[in-house]
Amino acid sequence: MHPVAARLLATSVIPVLRLKTAELAGQAIDCLVEAGFGTVELTLTTPDAMTLIRDLRTRMAPGFLVGAGTILDVETARACIDAGADYLVSPCLVPGMGALAHEHGRACLMGGFTPGEVLAAWRHGSDVVKVFPAGSGGPSHLSALHAVFPDIPLCPTGGVSVENMETYRRAGAVVVGVGNNIVDLPALEAGDRARVIEHAARYLGKVQA
Repeated sequence: MHPVAARLLATSVIPVLRLKTAELAGQAIDCLVEAGFGTVELTLTTPDAMTLIRDLRTRMAPGFLVGAGTILDVETARACIDAGADYLVSPCLVPGMGALAHEHGRACLMGGFTPGEVLAAWRHGSDVVKVFPAGSGGPSHLSALHAVFPDIPLCPTGGVSVENMETYRRAGAVVVGVGNNIVDLPALEAGDRARVIEHAARYLGKVQA
């Protein structure tokens, strides 16, 4: 396995942030780091995402993994690499992204939902296949994919919560991607950092338990 992907799997939970402002995203990331997370995936649908990725890579410890998500073409993937992203994520197959990521020492997570899409992502260089949207099929869908492709690392994303993420792991997930529900948005907007940190830490506590 690609060394960056192996480190990513060791984190167990990937927070996937898609927030309405760069300021909120930055505050959320700081809370996640304080809660103990070793990575965050910042989607490019977040305003000023590229600037945030560059800032994160500059100020976070070298061991912290910065991910760029919702990449839809190779040109954008290259820009994310230049900004300092450690791994590249797409909700779908992006031909050429796997080769580009590996050329620059980055990991690649491309998305698939059907068996054909999962296999295509894997054959095009995805180190881990992002099963998206996971909530549409649930853990039983992931289990069926894992039964067919036991050697393909799967990361369900979309619809994963603190209540069901262990069910996904038992179904065959090697790591889970958790969206904005990992952040207590009302608390974040109210400036209640302690509550945001406590809420996010529940996910890591679930894994450690």
